[in-house]
Amino acid sequence: MVYRTLLLLLSIAPVIAAQTVTTAPPIAPHTLPSSAAKSTDAVIRFEDASDKAGINFTHSIGSRQLGSLLEGTGAGCVWIDYNNSGLPSLYVVNGRPLDDSVHPFPLKDKPATPPHNHLYRNDGNGHFTDVTDAAGLNPDMYSVAVTAADYDNDGFVDLLVTGYGKTILYHNDGNGHFTDVTAKAGISVDGWAISSTWLDYDKDGCVDLFVGRYVKFDPKYRAFYAADNYPGPLDYEGETNRLYHNNCNGTFTDVTDKSGIGAFVGRTMGVTAADFDGDGWDDIYVANDRTENFLFRNKHDGTFEEVGNDTGTAFGQNGESTSSMGPIFADFEGRGVLDLWVTDGHYNRMLHNAGKQGFEDMGASNGVSQTNAQYVSWGTGVYDFDNDGLLDILIFHGGLIHMIPQEHTLFHGLGDRRFADTSRTAGPVLSARTVARGACFADYDNDGKVDAFLVNLGAKGTLVHNVSTGSGHWVAIKLVGSKSNRDGIGARVEVFAGSKHWTAERVASSGYLSQDDSRLHFGLGAASAIDKIIVRWPSGREQTLETQGLDRVLTIEEPK
Repeated sequence: MVYRTLLLLLSIAPVIAAQTVTTAPPIAPHTLPSSAAKSTDAVIRFEDASDKAGINFTHSIGSRQLGSLLEGTGAGCVWIDYNNSGLPSLYVVNGRPLDDSVHPFPLKDKPATPPHNHLYRNDGNGHFTDVTDAAGLNPDMYSVAVTAADYDNDGFVDLLVTGYGKTILYHNDGNGHFTDVTAKAGISVDGWAISSTWLDYDKDGCVDLFVGRYVKFDPKYRAFYAADNYPGPLDYEGETNRLYHNNCNGTFTDVTDKSGIGAFVGRTMGVTAADFDGDGWDDIYVANDRTENFLFRNKHDGTFEEVGNDTGTAFGQNGESTSSMGPIFADFEGRGVLDLWVTDGHYNRMLHNAGKQGFEDMGASNGVSQTNAQYVSWGTGVYDFDNDGLLDILIFHGGLIHMIPQEHTLFHGLGDRRFADTSRTAGPVLSARTVARGACFADYDNDGKVDAFLVNLGAKGTLVHNVSTGSGHWVAIKLVGSKSNRDGIGARVEVFAGSKHWTAERVASSGYLSQDDSRLHFGLGAASAIDKIIVRWPSGREQTLETQGLDRVLTIEEPK
């Protein structure tokens, strides 16, 4: 902790008759500039659109100054189309003052209205309206993270809010309101719940729930060196995570021990689930704080085996247990295989999926790690921000144990495992120093360019609007399952155009404490048309669509 602190100071032609493909209703017209034929003409650029959009969110640590691990963890957000408008709305969670015994520096004057979570409805014109009270999404809790999924397959996406001492499952009533169904659903998580994710690990058509827990936090424990500011994660006992099986009737059964998940104690920060080994079954990756990371391989029988060390995903580049934050599975190289990107408090990890040989860290060889070494990295997104056909990486930074603001980093994908640091030319919003934490990503205005919202510790959040020029073609795909879970979580989508091939999996949570838009975004560069789209559903069905148009949102329904 001490040495790290010192460093900081320095047209549709269906193939299957039963399939349904539609274009999402509210889609802004998109005219591709003539310069987009060459990716070198594209310039990735972002602007701060918070005020213009009417999003006035301020995160609270609940006290006068930063003084505990709970306060320093921050919070996350999710983009969620809760009203099926075709436009992603934004839900951001928040801390709040707790009992004075919890905070080393409690507020002397408590606010009349405590800080709380906010739901901002997307109005479709670049503006948002705060509808938190009408939605019933203002829980009395110290919230940390949030994930979303349609757990009961009724066509309306639901929410899970996790935090210190409480976890709440909200059912979407379909009328703009959410109801707390935690007890009814059989969800009971004690302690400090943090990142969580949804996956259909047994492929029964209903998404199951994995809930990460951080540490056994004791606010009365105050033994630490002054330079450390407060006790760190290793000063508290680690925790086990929880796995809940969806009974497909609105209730869940705790299968933590039965699944093998409960045998492992860690200090969870970020969680994501995807099929890393291509066997058709989703696996779970857990990014731990100062503890080896876990990769739970799905054994297809309701149990998991932990293979982090065997696959090279457990430790950092030098064999150390890093302060891992936000994991993302993505196909960086267009091989149809999911690689792994993980932000942390050191160098970050870009892990090349080498199949049976496990993962190989390529961050040091392509310069990504060296650039990140000066920062502490938290929220992150892997998207083709200029739609040139190559994935880029956006990383948000901030002080670890002191509220030291830092600028943020953009790596522009060049292909062949190479990236260029274009951070300082991507707009003032990335050079504005903040103490970043969670971040969620979505094309909120349906212009084909992926945007983000950033939660800043104890400060106002930032709506990072993508205003890139000369960008290429794109397609966004919304999946609707029938035999598979309705969200299509776990589906693998491949897009073919000319000689190029892109692959992505529909996941729930990714990155740090957050979840992105449910629609899969593909940048297509100078492609003139999509030759073919293949969807491999969790049910085992394979669906092929030929000759698709560009620059639009496609809704693809699983054949019934």
